[in-house]
Amino acid sequence: MAGLAGLLAASALGQAPPQADAKKQESSPLYRITVVARTTKAINYRHLSGPTKIDFKGTVLLPLARGQAKVESKRGAVRIQAQFEKLEPASRFGPEFLTYVLWAISPEGRANNLGEVQLQGQKSKLDVTAQFQAFALIVTAEPYFAVIQPSEVVVLENMVRPDTIGSVQEMDAKLDLLQRGQYSVVQGGFEAAVQDPRIPLSLLEARNAVQIAKAAGAENYAPDSLKKAAQLLQDAENGQAHKRDKKSIEMSAREAVQTAEDARAITVKRLDEERVEKERRAAAEREAQAKAQAEAAERAKLEAQLASERAAREKAEAETARAAALAQQQAAQEQADKARLDSERAAREKAEADKARDAAQAQQLAAQAEADRARSQAEAAERARQQAEAEKAELRKRLLDQLNSILQTRDTARGLIVNMSDVLFDFGKYTLKPGAREKLAKISGIVLAHPGLKLQVEGHTDSVGSDQFNQVLSEQRAASVRDFLVEQGVAAGSVSARGFGKTQPVASNDTPEGRQRNRRVELVVTGEAIGAAGSDTVPQ
Repeated sequence: MAGLAGLLAASALGQAPPQADAKKQESSPLYRITVVARTTKAINYRHLSGPTKIDFKGTVLLPLARGQAKVESKRGAVRIQAQFEKLEPASRFGPEFLTYVLWAISPEGRANNLGEVQLQGQKSKLDVTAQFQAFALIVTAEPYFAVIQPSEVVVLENMVRPDTIGSVQEMDAKLDLLQRGQYSVVQGGFEAAVQDPRIPLSLLEARNAVQIAKAAGAENYAPDSLKKAAQLLQDAENGQAHKRDKKSIEMSAREAVQTAEDARAITVKRLDEERVEKERRAAAEREAQAKAQAEAAERAKLEAQLASERAAREKAEAETARAAALAQQQAAQEQADKARLDSERAAREKAEADKARDAAQAQQLAAQAEADRARSQAEAAERARQQAEAEKAELRKRLLDQLNSILQTRDTARGLIVNMSDVLFDFGKYTLKPGAREKLAKISGIVLAHPGLKLQVEGHTDSVGSDQFNQVLSEQRAASVRDFLVEQGVAAGSVSARGFGKTQPVASNDTPEGRQRNRRVELVVTGEAIGAAGSDTVPQ
């Protein structure tokens, strides 16, 4: 069991008590406890033939706390009967913390809220079921019972007893993989709930939940849910003020908590959707701007051509006028005996023709210069486009070479496809072998060095076994690869996982060699940076 840093304990135990100065509380963030990465033991109860027992041990945040649980594998679920003692009120970690929650954590880092740990003095009992077959159990301090992600304030975690029986497999469940509760970023302005023993805990939790939802922006993104939560809270407040039935107060308060948490979750989702839409619009605007620039260059080129043609016509007209003037001059010379006025008129006409010719030549030169400028702009735009395409192709080739140096990679219309053969997993299992982790760690480094890349992990099996078994195994293997990549620092939003079972063979399943080729995991690498937009469609 990994410990917390000494700074953590000092930070947690140094929280201002509920009686601290109100102005200091209003200006401080909602959560001030810092937790470093830690692991705890997850136990596989899948093949447990009867009940077994485990212990709970307090962390450095609550070292005297302890507990035990009886765990029994039932059909489709695992029953947990737990009891705890030497617990202290959650508010010792900060006025925003009101209760404790028991969590089941899968080895991959998925969290399941099993239920609220309600204190009776310093003790508590809980009888719940978990849908996971392999998991760790932890207890965290929370602002209310309906949270969907655990906070970082871990006060208890499970321990394997010497007399634990059954088929028990110990695994490290990495808590640093857990997503932080999104309410933890709420800043100043939070009004801490005052724990008056006359006020039910559920009512205090409801106040917390509504405030957290408001701080997250639910008034703008989930007003109906927030309004309903506020109304339920007001009903509970009115019931408390008028000393109504405690059961009705409890029901209204707990429903307010759940509704406020729904409003907060909706808000977080819609904020994320707005961010994605904003990025999409920005990309569309950039594309439209580039198109407009290309169209402007083409218009300039056409205008230059028209100007050149107009100058040519004017030049021809000037030449015609000059020829006429010369003819008149020759006639005047031949008729020398004609009057001087006729000669002067001919001279003036010649001068005018020369002037028109000079003007036509000047216009022609200006038109030619404008045409040259337009042609240069068009050529520069074309060179920029070709350079961008060349850079994409070069990056795609370089990325292909880098990936090929680690695992077999091929270039397809869908993107760069990295093939992980079946030998990187144990037969019939989805746990990555050390060799596979090493290769995936190298691939993660390559992906992190090229921002904007996206990965789709696709699991495949041979035809041995049932359709259901192969589908689940392919999904589990794809999920194992995806989770390891996220662990290595690849953004979770850029990695997806999908299982296809035995539906996408690349070779015949009639031979061992063919079946081995079909047992694989493929990573499809896409992204605008390498000229591949990505697709969810898999060729048949």
